[in-house]
Amino acid sequence: MSLLVESQNPAELGDQLRNAYAVTTEFLSDIINQTCRRFPSASQSGKTARIERLIQSGAWTDAALALIDLELSQWQLRRIAYDEGEWHCALSRERELPDWLDQSAEGRHADLALAILSAFVEAERISARTDRTSVPIVPRKADALYEPVLSDNFA
Repeated sequence: MSLLVESQNPAELGDQLRNAYAVTTEFLSDIINQTCRRFPSASQSGKTARIERLIQSGAWTDAALALIDLELSQWQLRRIAYDEGEWHCALSRERELPDWLDQSAEGRHADLALAILSAFVEAERISARTDRTSVPIVPRKADALYEPVLSDNFA
């Protein structure tokens, strides 16, 4: 039996994660349906079967970590911390870089599994950009008050 359910609006996913109190089978299936490109994967049927078993048994944290392993193979868990009633989770492509040099995907929530899933959804959003190049893109929007001025001295 497949755990996937009918897809909802992907823009609502971040709000749903922030407002959720706990993970359920239906909620995790919605997240998988909206964000995962490799699930279910014929080439990695062992990993997808493991994720389905974890979901059926209610092992939400392990299922979230297994989703990261399946979907975001270049991303690694950088930090999990508990501070003032909230779990903070960060995923990173380059774990050995200092925090200020690395672009990490972060999530926070009172529930550990939801904090990991928030970071997972953020990392999926970052990874899904199709217009990315190897060179950073400079914004082409000029300020409304911007006027080009010739500043060469031809004297």
